[in-house]
Amino acid sequence: MKKLMEHMAEELSAAFEKAGYDPSYGKVTVSNRPDLCEFQCNGAMAGAKAYKKAPFMIADEVVANLGDSSVFSAAEVVKPGFINLKVKEEFLAEYLREMAADPKLSVSEAQNPKTLIIDYGGPNVAKPLHVGHLRSAIIGESIKRIGRYMGHKVIGDVHLGDWGLQMGLIITEVKHRQPELVYFNDSYTGEYPKEAPFTISELEEIYPCASAKSKEDEEYRNEALEATHLLQQGRPGYMALWNHIMEVSVTDLKRNYDNLNVSFDLWKKESDAQPYIPDMVEEMKKQGFAYEDQGALVVDVKEDSDTKEIPPCMLLKSDGASLYTTTDLATIVERMKLFSPDEILYVVDKRQELHFIQVFRCARKTGLVNEDTKLSFLGFGTMNGKDGKPFKTREGGVMRLENLISDINEEMFRKIVENRSVKDKDAKETAGIVGLSAIKYGDLSNQATKDYIFDVDRFTSFEGNTGPYILYTIVRIKSILNRYLEEGGDSEAGEILAPVNDSEKNLMLQLTGFGATVENAFEEKAPHKICAYIYEVSNAFNSFYHETKILSEEDKVQKESFIQLLKLTRNVLETSIDLLGFSAPERM
Repeated sequence: MKKLMEHMAEELSAAFEKAGYDPSYGKVTVSNRPDLCEFQCNGAMAGAKAYKKAPFMIADEVVANLGDSSVFSAAEVVKPGFINLKVKEEFLAEYLREMAADPKLSVSEAQNPKTLIIDYGGPNVAKPLHVGHLRSAIIGESIKRIGRYMGHKVIGDVHLGDWGLQMGLIITEVKHRQPELVYFNDSYTGEYPKEAPFTISELEEIYPCASAKSKEDEEYRNEALEATHLLQQGRPGYMALWNHIMEVSVTDLKRNYDNLNVSFDLWKKESDAQPYIPDMVEEMKKQGFAYEDQGALVVDVKEDSDTKEIPPCMLLKSDGASLYTTTDLATIVERMKLFSPDEILYVVDKRQELHFIQVFRCARKTGLVNEDTKLSFLGFGTMNGKDGKPFKTREGGVMRLENLISDINEEMFRKIVENRSVKDKDAKETAGIVGLSAIKYGDLSNQATKDYIFDVDRFTSFEGNTGPYILYTIVRIKSILNRYLEEGGDSEAGEILAPVNDSEKNLMLQLTGFGATVENAFEEKAPHKICAYIYEVSNAFNSFYHETKILSEEDKVQKESFIQLLKLTRNVLETSIDLLGFSAPERM
């Protein structure tokens, strides 16, 4: 269905054309003076120079052609030539009736659906998820959901780090602790144990211990480097140990991502790209792109337009070992072969921008992607504490993600119990639902590329621009609708009528923006635009609720109209929070 703005622009464009002016001047924007009008058109100002005419004269002629408009109830010229507009109440009601009947609530589904792969996980195996993993997961998850809602084929890939030095460090430390294990016996030819020789808790202690040792003991570090090399060469005992590490780690990662309501279609790993590396490197050498520089194999990726130095993209180190750039390039080869995507989007810390500039340029230069395949980098900012520094525990360490979620849930539980709004037996479950909204909305409401302050007190508040406030609004609407049913009302009866007061009209106008907001959020990969939108809708609904007697309305037809408007508001808000990756409870 057409957007409200499109209906208005059509009317204005026709009026400009009828007055003898270019119809392209008929663009309409939301008014920056809502006290004066709802929308405005500045086309007469833009056309004044081209037509050598005072803008208010052009505007007067255009407005004269809007006298019998089916869209506008008022069109007024304000010097020096602005056209102030108000929408007809009945036209607005008709638009919302059409929107309520549309399964997509006015969002236009993609005419030519694209295949988009989103790389939005990137945790390293054998390490616990920490707050640094939060943003990639929830921004990527939201973009995935928005893209699918618009009809695109979106594939989410966690892209695990499982093939680097951390594996050699773990293998080395396990060998030092338990040298008798069969994994380290070169002459062993039997089946390796099915049970891992460590738990996830032990594994999470082993890695930092090994990492610390490697920084102080060069011999230990060299042993770990050799173990990494042997693993990558396919040594059977090390491969069996690696499989244990993967199984234990991935089980724990899935549990943690489930707690965030984040899911992936692919659980691909760096190691999955390994088979593609030899042919890829050989081809780059054969085509003359790759050359040796101080023993390493590199590809030049600098461009004449560069204003800063862009170093060559390194494919292999002097000892022949691969790097992140190598596996990222080989992963592109794999993705092109398996999925032939129209776009690959990386949702990654913005501090990795140079790495991805090198990878993207190398992939394009060497023909790893089609000319029309888009490679995109969404670099997000840092999540900081109130001190403006990266978020830490009270002891100054990096906070585990499950501890952050637990702390938020406890805070929400305390507030819910204080409010006595939910029975004790339901309070824990409700706290988990509302806590997730606090975390996700607190993050997503900020522009992804910017750093932000993670303020637990503010994010868990039921007032202001927060997740709990949005959920509280949805729960309030659900409560009214449930009471209406309990009082014998028919939720299917009636239709949305013209607004009876300014607050109702404002709510109706806000609802019309859903389709454009979702489409724009996907186009710009900007979930924060949906957050800003639903905050405005929530404010508009709460103003309407406080100023209007809904359930005590005596006119049955009018009451049914209010109920249909509430249903549409609930549907818009619930669809929006699902696109953001969280849900609303029945009570709060």
